[in-house]
Amino acid sequence: MNFQPTEPFVAAPGLTNEHAQTIYANLVRPRHVPPLRRERRELPDGDFVDLDTFDGPAGAPHVVALHGLESSSRAGYITAILRGAAERGWGATALNFRSCSGEPNRLARTYHSGHIDDALGLLRDLRERATGPLFAVGFSLGANVLCRLLEDQGEDAPVKAAASVSAPYDLDACCKKLDGPGPIHLVYRERFLRTLKGKARAKLKRFPKAFDGRAMEAARTVRAFDHAVTAPLHGFDSAEHYYAESSAGPKLHAIRKPTLLISAADDPMLEAPVIPPNAKDNPRLSVVLTEHGGHVGFVAGRAHRPRFWAEDQVLEYFATFR
Repeated sequence: MNFQPTEPFVAAPGLTNEHAQTIYANLVRPRHVPPLRRERRELPDGDFVDLDTFDGPAGAPHVVALHGLESSSRAGYITAILRGAAERGWGATALNFRSCSGEPNRLARTYHSGHIDDALGLLRDLRERATGPLFAVGFSLGANVLCRLLEDQGEDAPVKAAASVSAPYDLDACCKKLDGPGPIHLVYRERFLRTLKGKARAKLKRFPKAFDGRAMEAARTVRAFDHAVTAPLHGFDSAEHYYAESSAGPKLHAIRKPTLLISAADDPMLEAPVIPPNAKDNPRLSVVLTEHGGHVGFVAGRAHRPRFWAEDQVLEYFATFR
């Protein structure tokens, strides 16, 4: 099925710029949520992840949401999915990746763009318990994780349908963009590096030989951090090895469940083409590429009364599978 948005994306007046879309959305998205319960999911390797969840009535759909780099279930785009699901009478679960729930995880390893096991285990468990259709949506890093999961599992992926918003399908190209010149990109990468390095310092106190602390402190780019920390923590030879193994773009043809791909052509964190052209060759993928929208932005309406188009369209897409 080729999904057509229920309305075209029209950027809010004054917010057509990609950075305005990205930053304004991050600042103004409401973060209130329906009543949630926090659940701790113990993992086979002795670690844990924390979930924020609520149930719908018997037979209702259930939506799983995966957040982006150094975010959490409190991200505005995640809370929008939770609110939207509750308004429709559905259930929902937001997964906090390891170390992202407010409490350090137990092991040296944490999470990365290609680590699918934690999300897959959660989806399998929910599929066993669910009485209605199970859906999953990922944003940014979480979207790449979800696409890698769908590629790896093929027909066995434990969801009825999925959605990917602003995924970095080519991680190497994404890092080139983030590490590029200009004051705005400096702001983006410094924001990521500040929390990544803070967590890495805490890790090094608990696991002194996990990675090279001096190389971590010297890192001034995302690539340098991934080379110093992410790669050795997760068994990769280098940042480039990590990017090559974890990027979802080269294997989109392997997805066998209906999946909506939403991205903006002006995404300031992604190199063009932001969605691989071969995605249109897979009939299970509905590709929606907007001219504007930034990175996980898609602010429509008016600046003083914004509407967040991508989250609305994700829920509309899932509603077609009821």
